[in-house]
Amino acid sequence: MRFSAARKGRAPVLLLVAITALGPLALNIVLPSLSSLTEAFDTDYGIAQLALSLFLIGFALGQLVHGPLSDRYGRRPVALAGLVLFLAGTALAATAQDIFGLLAGRILQALGASAGMVLGRAIVRDLYDRERSASILAFLMMAMVVVPMLAPLIGGTVDGLYGWRTSYLLTLVAGGVVLLAVWVWLGETLPAPQPMPGLGGMLHSYACLLRRHAFRIYAAQVAFSSAAFFAFLGGAPYVTVEIMGRSPAEYGAWFAIGAGSYMLGNMVSGFASQRMGIERMVLAGTAASLIGVLIMFALAVAGFVHPMAVFLPMALNAFGNGLSLPNGLAGAVSVDPTLAGAASGLAGFLQMGLGAAASILVGHLIAGRESQLLMVTVMLAGATLAFGAALLTPRPPEPASAAQPAH
Repeated sequence: MRFSAARKGRAPVLLLVAITALGPLALNIVLPSLSSLTEAFDTDYGIAQLALSLFLIGFALGQLVHGPLSDRYGRRPVALAGLVLFLAGTALAATAQDIFGLLAGRILQALGASAGMVLGRAIVRDLYDRERSASILAFLMMAMVVVPMLAPLIGGTVDGLYGWRTSYLLTLVAGGVVLLAVWVWLGETLPAPQPMPGLGGMLHSYACLLRRHAFRIYAAQVAFSSAAFFAFLGGAPYVTVEIMGRSPAEYGAWFAIGAGSYMLGNMVSGFASQRMGIERMVLAGTAASLIGVLIMFALAVAGFVHPMAVFLPMALNAFGNGLSLPNGLAGAVSVDPTLAGAASGLAGFLQMGLGAAASILVGHLIAGRESQLLMVTVMLAGATLAFGAALLTPRPPEPASAAQPAH
């Protein structure tokens, strides 16, 4: 395969932020509307919550495919195809006449959005070495977290003013703008295409990665940390709106506290990762996240039913995730730089797959309940396992293929 010299190596950071942020935008902007779906489609919260859970499943499955395909055919064509699929799914969800049409649209939307998440990480690894990529990923994630920080607030506001479909229409416009920008500005960064024919090639690349102890540990840490977070996403709208009697807009405002804390963690990680090293940052981050959930658990056991008892401890958890996730992902995609796309896809699949399972579990556990304790218990299990994985992080990391030269 030959890549055009005119396009090779072009990947503006703001564009990477945009394609990576589409998934979090689509995920988070509809969260305040989950309760509205129960009324619009005459269903219960457990079914409406599938708009979150099925999105996460689609997001996980898509990454399994997009990563190896981008290693074989290049980052640019896979990004364009993913964006087209994202727009089709968003349009289907926005015009759905029943809950099943909406859920189908969410799955297609997620399959397309997952390309941006995979390719953002893979492109960074194309251009930077292992330690530098951790810093770049942290700054990228710090910038893109502004979108999920604002998305629930925007979604809650427009839901109250114009109805739940407006969130999908806004997402459709955003996706169209990003597609145009990618077509114009995204160059090809893949150093050399990797021969991965068909399903067998994909499975072989995943098997190679799973045989590496370092990859298994980094991927486990990322997946369990994310499971705790997505357990929160699956239950917090119900806890805030149904149990605590707050509005969707108020949920969005409280959610912004945790998102801002996550951004602060990303900022610290961006400055400190090269100096402290990936392993120390992962350990510190998972420890902070676990402490945050332990505080939330203690408040739930004590019977405190107030947004502060949930969202303030969650801010500490989010800060810890801001430290650990960029470094864990950088470690996972650096195990073998020739399989950076596959590693990004597999790590993302495990991350979102476990997150979806935690979200579905919480959605069904808390329906009809009057306490946040079950949600927090699932979060505690995830945070504890993530910290355990961090304790097993290899020091020093396993040797791998020669890193790509920094640009």
